[in-house]
Amino acid sequence: MANLILILGDQLSPTISSLADCDKSSDSIFMCEVSEEARYVKHHRKKIAFLFSAMRHFAKELEDEGYRVVYRKFEDSENKGSIEAEIRRQMADGNYEKLLVTHPGEYRVLENLSKLKSDYGISLDILEDDRFFCSTDEFSRWVKGRKQLRMEYFYRDMRRRFSILTEGGAPIGGSWNYDSENRKFPDDDVKTPQTAKFDTDKITEDVLKLVADKFPDHFGEIEPFDFAVTRADALKALNDFVRCRLETFGDYQDAMREGDPWMFHAHISFYLNCGLLNPRECVAAAVDAYERGEAPINAVEGFIRQIIGWREFIRGIYWMMMPGYEALNFFDSKRALPDFYWSGDTMMNCIKDCIHSTKNYAYAHHIQRLMVLGNFALLTGINPKEVSDWFLSVYADAYEWVELPNVIGMALFADGGKLASKPYASGGNYINKMSNYCKSCHYKVSKKSGEGACPFNYLYWDFLARNRTKLEGNPRIGMLYKTYDRMSEEKKAAIAKSSADFLKELD
Repeated sequence: MANLILILGDQLSPTISSLADCDKSSDSIFMCEVSEEARYVKHHRKKIAFLFSAMRHFAKELEDEGYRVVYRKFEDSENKGSIEAEIRRQMADGNYEKLLVTHPGEYRVLENLSKLKSDYGISLDILEDDRFFCSTDEFSRWVKGRKQLRMEYFYRDMRRRFSILTEGGAPIGGSWNYDSENRKFPDDDVKTPQTAKFDTDKITEDVLKLVADKFPDHFGEIEPFDFAVTRADALKALNDFVRCRLETFGDYQDAMREGDPWMFHAHISFYLNCGLLNPRECVAAAVDAYERGEAPINAVEGFIRQIIGWREFIRGIYWMMMPGYEALNFFDSKRALPDFYWSGDTMMNCIKDCIHSTKNYAYAHHIQRLMVLGNFALLTGINPKEVSDWFLSVYADAYEWVELPNVIGMALFADGGKLASKPYASGGNYINKMSNYCKSCHYKVSKKSGEGACPFNYLYWDFLARNRTKLEGNPRIGMLYKTYDRMSEEKKAAIAKSSADFLKELD
């Protein structure tokens, strides 16, 4: 009997495990665009357009290769609106022995698919997602017996295990991590190379019209739309990065420049996370560039650390902590997400620029997300659930497995230190060092409190004061309280008043 093979929207890879044993003569590939997935948070319109277009292109490529493909478009009149309902409909219409699917990336989807078996008696096989370097079982074995989970040690083990930039088990270049060499700010004469852009075809044009019509109240601009939506173009984007930006990526990895959203970053997380690119080929391309002498070690190491270190570690944390990770709130933060996270209508220039990039491109790079948008949410005590939903909504590379640990564990320290060793909180000095935002800001980064002072400055110390009982014992934070205690009572009072006034206005 034939099998029905489900391909999810983040599994657009010709080598996905669910296709490995597909019998083209009898099995059917099933893909669907459904309202539930597009609206469970109000996803950025460019994100919806990107995924629908990429899915349609992938389905066409499978058909061209001789696969039997059943594809439910969003606008199909009989579309039931959820993956589970569409599967039941298709299973009823066909004579299928069982449903096959590669392990979903999100716990919510896994639960919903599992109910097909328990509630409807559908025979279901969930296959390992072997696109990752480290399986969830392997991560569980790595975790066993460890008191603390730190990405750096996981990353080193991954480097050794896969012999990536190593020689005899030791790191090439003499250091495992060149993060200290990733913090330069470019001079004015350093120009950012043009990022790879791609023309739209009829499939994409149809999707853009659909999204404009069906999702008018969702955040974000749809056009200009120039994402890669095929594997061939995603590979071009990877090669463009290696050729044009990898060489300087390491130096300026943490830099932020007003009006320059792409900087020297790869911009391939869109394609990695939906399956158009495989992490192994991305790592191999960077290592090849180093071995050819076309990129320095700090750039190549920094790039592969994001893929085999942070990306794999984050996925392991997600599946280890779920369910329940999304509800953690270590600081008991309850403030509502400010409206300017949607509008960009704020006099804080750093936030305004990051929101502008997010709205227009469904993108902001990792330091903008962590040290501007996440940092502000941490300092002001915004509810982690609202922050997490926002990040999941607005970025085209955001799926819960990668977004949730980065927000709950990294940006907000809402898990109390299960992922990060300390809160990634900072005042205005960090933003001023790593960007040019402060030069044209309404607020003065040199002023610590009072009218016209940078809000990050006083909010930083107010955050530490508010949460002293929870943080003072942290060895990476303790010294800061000694600095705070040396402040005059007048200075402490000014910090408290400026923070209270700002937070009242924020509310």
